[in-house]
Parts: sequence; structure tokens; C-alpha cells
Amino acid sequence: MPRRTKIVATMGPATDDPKMLDRIIEAGVDVVRLNFSHGDAKEHTARAEGIRNRARAHGRQVGVIVDLQGPKIRIERFKKGTVHLEEGTDFTLNASLGENEGDETQVGVAYKGLVNDVKRGDSLLLDDGRIVLWVDSVEGSKIKCRVTTGGELSDKKGINLQGGGLSAPSLTEKDKEDIKTAAKLKADYIAVSFPRGAQDMEEARNLLREAGGHGGVIAKIERAEALDKLEEIIEASDVVMIARGDLGVEIGDAALPPVQKHIISLARKMNRVVITATQMMESMKENPIPTRAEVFDVANAVLDGTDAVMLSAETATGKYPDKAIEAMDRVCRGAEKQRLVTKSDHRINTQFQNVDEAIAMAAMYTANHLGVKAIASLTETGSTPLWMSRISSGIPIYAMTSHVSTRRKVTLYRGVYPVSFDLNVTTDNYIEVTQEAIDELKRRGAVRDGDLVIVTRGDLTGVKGGTNAMKILRVGDMKLPE
Repeated sequence: MPRRTKIVATMGPATDDPKMLDRIIEAGVDVVRLNFSHGDAKEHTARAEGIRNRARAHGRQVGVIVDLQGPKIRIERFKKGTVHLEEGTDFTLNASLGENEGDETQVGVAYKGLVNDVKRGDSLLLDDGRIVLWVDSVEGSKIKCRVTTGGELSDKKGINLQGGGLSAPSLTEKDKEDIKTAAKLKADYIAVSFPRGAQDMEEARNLLREAGGHGGVIAKIERAEALDKLEEIIEASDVVMIARGDLGVEIGDAALPPVQKHIISLARKMNRVVITATQMMESMKENPIPTRAEVFDVANAVLDGTDAVMLSAETATGKYPDKAIEAMDRVCRGAEKQRLVTKSDHRINTQFQNVDEAIAMAAMYTANHLGVKAIASLTETGSTPLWMSRISSGIPIYAMTSHVSTRRKVTLYRGVYPVSFDLNVTTDNYIEVTQEAIDELKRRGAVRDGDLVIVTRGDLTGVKGGTNAMKILRVGDMKLPE
């Protein structure tokens, strides 16, 4: 049985060697992430081309996510590269200080609007919450603070406002240029950092379309205030990413687990894809095996219904990119053996809005109750397999399409596997095309004679949302007309 949960791996210096690309593909990577917070357009384009070339050599489809940097809410640099802040001492964030002029008493800030967003009594969390500053006063360009949690602080560390509320726009001028790069390299998704509402997602989608891109948009939930507009953000997106780093800092670590479960549940309810990200196997940057806590973290995300789990520094700069993917694959498969992962009451009391959605729900209900071995979905855009994948099931869904963009898009859908297939279906050749679809599944070892298969398709090709038929077949019983 193929793994249903998808694995996203971030590319970086550790994956640049073509031999390592082969190893991470063999280990089971489904989608790669290009982090536009680092590197330039030329570097990212080369990485996208590299993974696609090696994936083709392996007969695989690997999706590509362009992750936009978003606003740089960071401190600037120190003269000596690092300082030690003692608890109880004074420290100033100075928006007018030079970029490299920081010392033990003050440091510059990249986000000049920070002085307008904070007030006395606020807590600023630096370096993922490792350093905590209590705001004593705001005077012109200076935010005067008292150190409440001290330690080592180095250049360019991030700043979060506890409880959220920073007003920095989600899409910067750099992001807008990077969206053009994403369109040129035909990214399958762009991820928007720090969205505040649906309008940020809509703006990103419009900019991508204007640049000629056809990928989906991913909302990274990492601001506390995004939780207040969660449904509208999910509705405006194709995918939601639970970016647990900044989100956990802003809302507090104790609040993060139930929020993660809520986001996964809500995204699936709203027929959207969900990625769980950040520090899932952090220790594997240095070690060839994960900790037991990391194993439980990945497994719990799978049990909760996440479509994908993501590796960041583990694969981008870590020592063991392929082993991190292998470990994640192993844990996902183990979790997927649990019965609750294959049972669902999703939308059992809901009115369907579209014919293709109704076909998808009927197919999954039938498959889960009839002992079906596989589902072949002849699809143009991938919407029918997406709806199917919202239903918890152990039955593989094969998205059979002639469109490479659709095949890449579905690499992120839980339990859906892309298949290159000619979609030239007509009334006259439907039986023949159906037989070819089943023959393709037989060639892949997905089914054999005697197995039950469900085939979904539309009467017309090239029509989005045109799926209107479902057929149940037993492999080996179909007879083509003479």
C-alpha cells in the first residue's frame, strides 16, 4: 500500500548534489519547498529544474512550492556578531540605528514600523522566544525595553509581539518580484507568509495570474491575528500551512497543539489541503535518527488527518536529508495503519453543491463499504481527487490526467497519486478508455484480476468540474466490443 501522507522537503545546499537529489526521490519525497528567504532567483530556478529532471529520470512527479519571504520583522546586526543579554538589564530596539551598529545596549530593526505597533507593557519575543523583552516606553525611533529572559542574541533574529498585532503588510515588494520568478519556473504553489486575511491571499493569487502562473496559493498560519480570520483565509486559499514556529511564539507553546488540531480539522471540513510544518524532525539536522518525541509529533499529525508533513532545515542544511525523509516515511506508514485513519463521517449530513463533488463523495462512500481496491479518477483539474482525499480511507486514489500541471498539483493531496494518462474520452470510446485506465493500474501493480475498481469520469474532456459518472468494475471482467 503506498504512503498516503505526503512529504514536503525544503531544498538547500544539502540537496544540491544530483546524487542527493536521487536519494531523496528514492526516499519518497513528494513535494519540494524553495525558501525565498534565502538565495536568489537563479539559484532557486536551478534547484527547481534539478529536482524535476531527476524526478523524470525516476518516473516520478515531484511538486514545487515557492515559499515567499514576507515582511522582515527582524533585528539588524551586531558589531561583534553576538551579545549576551542579562536578565533585568535595559536594552533598546532602535529603528534609526545603523544596520551593523548593534551592541550590548541596543540594536537596529529591519521593520521600521515596529515603533508604531508596540506600547508600554507589551512583550517582544526574539529568536523564537528565546529572548524576551518587556517594553518600558516608546520614544521616537527607540523602543526601550527591559530584558525579562536573557541569553545569547545574534544577528538578524526574528521579532514577534506576544499576542500578535504587528501591522507589516504580508506581501513586500520583494515578494511581488519573487511571484514573477515563481510564475517563470512554473511553481505548483506559492506560500504566502504572515497573511492577515483573505485579501492577502487574493492579492497573491491575482499577482501570480498576472505573471502567467497557474499554481495554487498556500496560506501560512503564523500570526496570532490570523486565527481570528481563519475561515476566510482558508476559504481564499488552496492550501493552509501550520507554520508552528512564529505561531507558537505568538500564542504560546501550550496553546499550539489544540490550535494545530483545529486547523487540520477545519481545513479538511472546508475541502482544503493542510500541511503541518516546523521542527518536525529538528534533531535530524545533526543526527541520523529522530527522537521519540519527533516520532510522536509526526504520527499525531498523520492521525489528525494532515495531508502533508514538512521538513525544513533537516533537508535544506542538515547532514542527513535522505535519512530524514526515510524516517518521516516510516513514521507516516506506521501511523496510517491505525483504523481511525481509514474511517470517516466527513460531510455525512451536508448538502453537496456540485455534481462532481457528489460523485466524489459517492465514490468514497462506496469504496469504503464495498472492499474496493483502487479508485481511478479521470480528471482535468484534480478537483474530484481533492474532494475524495478529504475522506479518511485506506484506498489509493489515482488522479489520471494528461495535464502535467494537474499531476504536480495532486502530489500534495493525501492518498492521491498522479498518473500520466490520455484524457481523450468520448461517448464512443468510453469503454476502451476505461479499460486502458484499468490496464494502467494493473501495470503499476495497484490492482489485479478479480479486484473491484471504481472509475470516475466526465462526458466531456477539457471541462473543469465536469465529472458526472461513476462506474464499479471488476478487473478482468470487462469485455471490449468486437
